Order: sequence, then C-alpha cells, then structure tokens
Amino acid sequence: MIRRDLVHALTAVFAGLAVAALGLPAPPAAAHDPSLVRVDSGWVRGDGDAGHVTFSGIPYAAPPVGGRRWRPPAPPERWRGVHDATGPAEPCPQTGFDDQGAPIVVGREDCLTVDVVRPLRGRSGGPLPVIVWLHGGELDSGAAAEYDGARLAEGGDVVVVTVNYRLGALGFLSSPALDAEGTVSGNYGLLDQAEALRWVRRNISRFGGDPRRVTLAGQSAGARSVCTHLASPGSRGLFHRAVTQSGACTTEVKTKTDADANGAQAIEEVGCADAGTGREVTACLRDVPAGRLLDVLGDVGHPLGDRRDAAWAPVAGTPYLPWQPAAALRGGLAADVPLLLGSTRHEARGTVLGSRPDLTADEYAAMLRTLLGADSAAVLEEYPAAEFGTPALALAAVVTDRNYACPALSTARAARPHMPVYAYEFREERQPVDGVSYGAHHSWDLPFLFDTSIPGSQFPPLTRAQRRLSATMIDYWPAFARTGDPNGPGRPAWPVFGTGTGSPVIGLSTHGVRPVAFGAEHRCEFWAGS
Repeated sequence: MIRRDLVHALTAVFAGLAVAALGLPAPPAAAHDPSLVRVDSGWVRGDGDAGHVTFSGIPYAAPPVGGRRWRPPAPPERWRGVHDATGPAEPCPQTGFDDQGAPIVVGREDCLTVDVVRPLRGRSGGPLPVIVWLHGGELDSGAAAEYDGARLAEGGDVVVVTVNYRLGALGFLSSPALDAEGTVSGNYGLLDQAEALRWVRRNISRFGGDPRRVTLAGQSAGARSVCTHLASPGSRGLFHRAVTQSGACTTEVKTKTDADANGAQAIEEVGCADAGTGREVTACLRDVPAGRLLDVLGDVGHPLGDRRDAAWAPVAGTPYLPWQPAAALRGGLAADVPLLLGSTRHEARGTVLGSRPDLTADEYAAMLRTLLGADSAAVLEEYPAAEFGTPALALAAVVTDRNYACPALSTARAARPHMPVYAYEFREERQPVDGVSYGAHHSWDLPFLFDTSIPGSQFPPLTRAQRRLSATMIDYWPAFARTGDPNGPGRPAWPVFGTGTGSPVIGLSTHGVRPVAFGAEHRCEFWAGS
C-alpha cells in the first residue's frame, strides 16, 4: 500500500494541475492518490509502492483493427470513468511458445499502449527527464511489459515510458495496393512509435515528466528504430537526446522497391494476390486473421545474416524516411541531438553458441561462404578458428564485429561532426551456463538497467559487484537524459567521442570503467576495407 502521508502534497499538485488544465471533474480520491492521473483521453489508475507508481497499458492511439489495419495511427477515443492501468497490457501479435515449446500466437491487434513508471518523490525538485524505451525483438516480437522501469526510474530520478508498437507484417508490410489509399505503406510500426512520442509530449507533465527533456532509447531492433527517428523529418522535435544499444545507424534498411517486392510475395502467400483490384486486395488482407498472418509470414530471415535481409524492417525512400539513416547522419540531415551509443563485447555468442556450439571447421567455412560470398576467404584468413579456440567462437566473433561492433563505431564517426556522441562497450561477462561461456552477449546489458522478463532470456541475478555496475549505469543513462552529458560527480569521466587523442570508447564492466581499444579489438579497419 502506498504511504499517502508521504506523497499527499506532491500528488495533490499533480491532480490539481491536470484538472485545472482540462477543466474536467476529478474522481473524489484524485487529490490524495498518486495512482490516479488524468491524461488527454481520460483518467487512469496505476499501481504503486513506497517508491514508484507504474501505469500499464495506457492507450496512445486507436486500435489498429478492421479498417484501421495498415493505416497510420489515429488518436485514441476518450473513455468515461477510470481506465485500469494496474496490470500488464497484452503485446502486439507475435509468435510465442507454449510450455512444451510449440509455437503459438500471443497478443492482440488492439495493442497500441504505453507503460509509464514515475518515482513518487523526485529528488530534483522539478519536472523530471523522460526516457522513452523501444523494445528489441527483430521488429517481430517483444513488448513494453517485458521491461520494468521501476529501478531505472527510482535510481535515476526519471520518468520511464515503454512502448508497444505494431510488429512483423502488421507493422511493416509495404505494397502499392496499400499506397493507393493515400499514405505510403511500410513503416506503420515506426509511425506508432512517433505517435507514442506525441502522446508523451502532450501528457508526460501529468506524471511529473518534462516534455522538453525526452530521451528516445532502444536496444537491438529498438535501437535501429531510434536511428530511423533520428533520420526522419516527421520525428523532429519529438525527442531531445537519443540512446542506441546494440543497433547501429549505419546498417542499411530496406528500400521501397525491395519492401514492395517482399510485400508482393507476402500478399501471394496469404492468398490475396488474385483478389482483384488494389482495393479488393487490401480488403482481402484486412480479412486475414492475425494468427494466419503470423503463421504464413513469420520468417524474418537468417539470424546471422545482414539486417536488411529480414522480411520486416524500416523502409527508406518514403515520406517518413526519405533517406537511409546512415546518409542522414553523414550528411548532417539527422536530428541534432546528443547521442549515447554502444554494443556488447560478444554480441553474437548467444545466438551462435545457443544454436551451433559444435560447429566444425568445414561448417564454419561453409557458413562464411553463405554469409559473405567472395569475401569469405579473406575473412577466414583474418578469423581462423584456431585463434578463437573453436569454430563456433570464431563465427561469433565474425558476426559480432561485422554486424554490431564496427557498425557502432562507424555510427559514432558519422555522427560526431554534427552532434555530441558518447560511445561505450558493455564488457561485463555473464556467468557460464552449463559450462558454456557466453561472455557479454546480446541483451546481457538489459538487466543492468531494467528488471526484464523477456521470453527465452532467463537472466541470472546480478552479483554484488554487478549491482554496483548497474548503479553506475543507472547514474550515467539518466544523467544523459537530464543534460545530454552522462558525466557527473561520483563516477568515472566519460569523454566525448572524437575529442582529445584517439576516439575513446568507454568499457563498462565490474573490472572498471575506462577507455578500451575498441576498433582494434574488433578489427574495424579490416571490415572497412572488405
């Protein structure tokens, strides 16, 4: 139960401001209950304890169902009474697994919601900076509810917002048939994210947040989504800092031509290609149950391949995203906001060791030929299996350096002439699992910022030393959200990327926070010339 004697004054101010601004009657308990907040669609009730309140599943857009499927997000309808925001919202439709490991469809299309966590007693004495988090999951899985922002909100004195957005074919199907309706298709999931940012701009002050200090952050596919918002003219002014974790802005996204070709194949596979005119094709598509779309169109490409090989991805050459994010960064066309970016030291170990720990030398060479074609011989010479101990570890190093580390470095280099950049590498290694060392693998940085419940990622409890590293990161990230600079008293200095001698990348681990030889370790000169 919330200690109302400690929060009475604060919540009375929040409630009074909301009622005065909207001219609407408040529920009788609103002046005394920090779990009651008025947003522009109605009252919401969250769930709290002595340190924070969490509001789950607040609609930020109308349900994208029926005739609204494959259309830009529309404002949510107002509701009467008090919306229950005390339990986790359902995710957007995606493939999950039952207790026996069989694939099932989870989630529902009425899913455009945000979760908001605010500390009860802000230490700064004024509006708090806001971190808006975009989840990962290859743009075909994931959910806001998998990231509990309470530890980050309380420890960092920030308001944390996590976002559900359309995924897979429902979020990224591109087709001239859909274009004919008057909007260019292909980026519905990204338009959802932008709509959530507009909701934050309108409403976050009612949760104690500062709409003038919004940081857009994400990991993996969420990071690549942040890159598109940096490049998009339509997202200008919706955020003031950016954080990309394990997702680089110099990785190309699909062109409209490629996305339309992928869409044509998808339309044929669900049986709508021969429906008739463009209008009849779209009507057919909207009649296909979401579960069938997932069953037929769930393939997202080879997990070790190029990101643009995925079936569902952002689409460049559209009004939302006129150019590739890399071109926008290099040409000074991206949003001029401070950028904090990084990757984990062994990004691909989880994928490779989890699927092919017994990879042979011949299979390693064959897989390089599949992934890299004519370049595979040079890569095999640069990454001999004997140097890394096993062919699987050698393959993991190739994928880590090519797909994550060096693109992160090239992103920092592209951005630094136009915006302040702070670069890091998360180097803390996870405890071995059944004798297998996954190192600092993809997503292992997440429990240092959030309490996570990502399916298939049962992270172990943090050790005492790791909890101290987590506290340091929860100092850095909110400080960046507050001022655009992660530095502050009580933690090691973090130089701006590209200043002084060299281009410092800070290593984060329980062994210390200090610059690391990032480019050399990941052989980025080799990849730049390959």
